[in-house]
Amino acid sequence: MLGLQGLAPYWFESDTALFVSEDGDVSFRGEFEYELLLTQRLILQPRLEFNAAAQDVPEYGIGSGLNNTEMGVRLRYEIRREFAPYIGVRWEQTYGDTKDMARAEGEPTSSTAFVIGLRAWY
Repeated sequence: MLGLQGLAPYWFESDTALFVSEDGDVSFRGEFEYELLLTQRLILQPRLEFNAAAQDVPEYGIGSGLNNTEMGVRLRYEIRREFAPYIGVRWEQTYGDTKDMARAEGEPTSSTAFVIGLRAWY
């Protein structure tokens, strides 16, 4: 695995990784998010994640090309920087051969979920 994580231009948080399996299967993941301050305590955080593979890996239900994307947005209120409840929504969609494999297994090819949680650190 080879990964890069950090702050990209225009203040985008980025996390990318290149994976190579023991069988030589190559895949890539990218995650990007941005924090938009609506007020000093209210923060909107859009997020995008995608996965891609260089070849089909049928035993894992993965096709070559763009496998899936996940987009979401969270709204959090920072009571303190270390403590912030949030609500949000996320959408996930599969594509190409991965979508065909999921459909053949009777699995959904897209989904929407609402999230609620608590962000905390010390």
